[in-house]
Amino acid sequence: MRTGLKKRQKITEIFFDEASSMITVATYNTDLKNRLTAYAKCWPDCYKLVDDDGWGRLTFEVEKGRFCFRLTAPYSEERWKAAGEQAKKNGIAM
Repeated sequence: MRTGLKKRQKITEIFFDEASSMITVATYNTDLKNRLTAYAKCWPDCYKLVDDDGWGRLTFEVEKGRFCFRLTAPYSEERWKAAGEQAKKNGIAM
């Protein structure tokens, strides 16, 4: 969908507070929109589409505990080398 917005303007916003049992996710990200839409169809009690602005941004309400951030530490040079060796050993091109 063409929105007339630049990629830099297509932001994803995630709002939550300690009092509410829901998280609000507003996004232009196609992959995230598709995943949340599919979840909303399968589990309407936990995921709900609450707004479509008509310009490509969808807003969902997600039950707390159903949405997470995954933070990962950067790989050390040692770990990169070990992963590369393991991939070569298993015939995976890197």
